[in-house]
Amino acid sequence: MKKLNCTAINKRIQKNPSSFVRRCEEDYRLQIETIADSIAESRGEKPIILLAGPSGSGKTTTALRLEEYLDNAGMETHTISMDNYFLTLDEETAERSEDGSIDYESPARLDIELLNRHMEMLSRGEEIEIPTFDFTKQCRSEEVRKLRRHKDELIIFEGIHALNPAVTGNHSDIANHIYVSVRTRLESKQEKLLHPSHLRLMRRIIRDKLFRGRDCIATMEMFASVERGEDKYIMPYKHYSQYSVNTFMAYEPSVYKEYVLEDLRHARDLGYDFPDLDLMIEILEYLEPVKLGDVPGTSLVREFIGGSELEY
Repeated sequence: MKKLNCTAINKRIQKNPSSFVRRCEEDYRLQIETIADSIAESRGEKPIILLAGPSGSGKTTTALRLEEYLDNAGMETHTISMDNYFLTLDEETAERSEDGSIDYESPARLDIELLNRHMEMLSRGEEIEIPTFDFTKQCRSEEVRKLRRHKDELIIFEGIHALNPAVTGNHSDIANHIYVSVRTRLESKQEKLLHPSHLRLMRRIIRDKLFRGRDCIATMEMFASVERGEDKYIMPYKHYSQYSVNTFMAYEPSVYKEYVLEDLRHARDLGYDFPDLDLMIEILEYLEPVKLGDVPGTSLVREFIGGSELEY
């Protein structure tokens, strides 16, 4: 796992912030294009792409950017969110965590039989009807989307459980596998390391505040459950991937400073106890800011702060 010192980040921002942002974006783009070129070579035998990663890893943007590149290269590609395959939630029968709460991370929430049948049908060029899940009501809606894969087209299935063989089966004969996450630790001025999961947490805090009406403390309180689900359902299967994408952008904490620093300070002032809360605040306070206007419209960072040119 890589590490990057915050002093080095500040030096790049002070020298030329726009150039620094462009370089970070270029590194991310090259990762995607390298993977896409390799996948394209086997598209005849493996038309399915399974893309997984933990919450806040940038799965959706990575899938859409991958689709965009393949489309522009003449290989029509369709992205399907596995969230659409959630079953209607039944609180009486739902799987529970150790504390008795509903386990929202459990793969048992998915209609695994339908998901696998659709993967196989698409690989054969048969038409499917993709379900739609209504998150506000926690149930499957009546709306469906018809899709048929034509010759040489590709299908991306994106979701946290995409690499779990208990969910997506043993489809190595028809599918390529990609694991997406933050794989870089931030090193503070005092050489203390911040775990990549805490950068994903910053992303979640901002997204939840801006688009889901959830405050900082509520998101952090959910984090333990989310991490437990990741350790149980996601991390054990990342070795199934043939490809991996590090979605860390060296400039992104400097963008997030404006959105999350005051929220973290407020949580600390209230006496909220959270691992490495002080370290997150210390790093954000030290980092030079990057202006929102320097963030490209197709950037992965836009998945969390808004204003993206991509259709999520």
